[in-house]
Amino acid sequence: MDQAPAIPTPKKPCRSLLDCSFTAREIIFLATAAFCLSPLISPPVALLMGLIIAQLIGHPYLHLNHKATHFLLQVSVVGLGFGMNVNSAVKAGKEGIGFAFISIIGTLTIGFLLGKFLKIEQKTSYLIAAGTAICGGSAIAAIAPVIKAGEKQISVALGTIFILNSIALFLFPFIGHLLHLSQTAFGLWSAIAIHDTSSVVGAASKYGAQALETATTVKLTRTLWIIPVALLSAFIHKNKDSKIKIPYFIGWFIVAVVLNTYIPFIRQYGHSLTGAAKAGLTLTLFLIGSGLSGNLLQSVGLRPLIQGVVLWMIISATTLWAVVALI
Repeated sequence: MDQAPAIPTPKKPCRSLLDCSFTAREIIFLATAAFCLSPLISPPVALLMGLIIAQLIGHPYLHLNHKATHFLLQVSVVGLGFGMNVNSAVKAGKEGIGFAFISIIGTLTIGFLLGKFLKIEQKTSYLIAAGTAICGGSAIAAIAPVIKAGEKQISVALGTIFILNSIALFLFPFIGHLLHLSQTAFGLWSAIAIHDTSSVVGAASKYGAQALETATTVKLTRTLWIIPVALLSAFIHKNKDSKIKIPYFIGWFIVAVVLNTYIPFIRQYGHSLTGAAKAGLTLTLFLIGSGLSGNLLQSVGLRPLIQGVVLWMIISATTLWAVVALI
């Protein structure tokens, strides 16, 4: 008589990290992530480490990556507010508002024309243009449900933007130093010409403290354009039922700047808070890099990538010319 097959004992859930058994891939990933929190690792290096991890062993927690990067980025940006002053932040915002308006309208228009010329699927082209015009992945995430974009369209747009973000993080500081751009000029240029807030802050923090303050303030002012562009998108695509994601964390950033400016007790700990925020940003860039798997890069396709590159080159060159001429 045959014996009944043994029923495997179900694995008990972990009560703590000490009770869990990790695979070699998970140990390498977690150790590298922890190393990114040290002051030895700069934002560009963290992004590069993430890219290497993604290609060699893959991201073991990829399903959690979007939420983790979204949360970490917002908390880190708010933390940077504790190192800023209201007066200088308002000045930077005023300097960037004109650049932001003109560049957003121009980028959306050129992006539309490029999409038509390259015969790219309409919603994919629109998401790439919106991501380039405003704030990269955040704009795509906010506008995609408004225009009822599909998963494939969103993935292609995000892949295109993330590839260019990765390049910008290394390229912009190099060009800035090559052209001897001032801190203010570089902050303005990076805030307008680099897509994602994470890469903007990463590039600016590498360039200098004043560049970081200018870039962060201008970029967050620019991020607010998600609201009118999303409303316009709903009108164009005749979708009145979609909810628009409002970037509320910008309000907390403003609160942090105000507290740091007017409350001496808070100001005492401003340096520590901004240090923690920069570490959080470095970890964010590592996670973004580790999410850029080979499959995601291959899914982008040539024509959407061409649209993204050409659009990015136009906005980068024209903004650089304007900043050099006017600052």
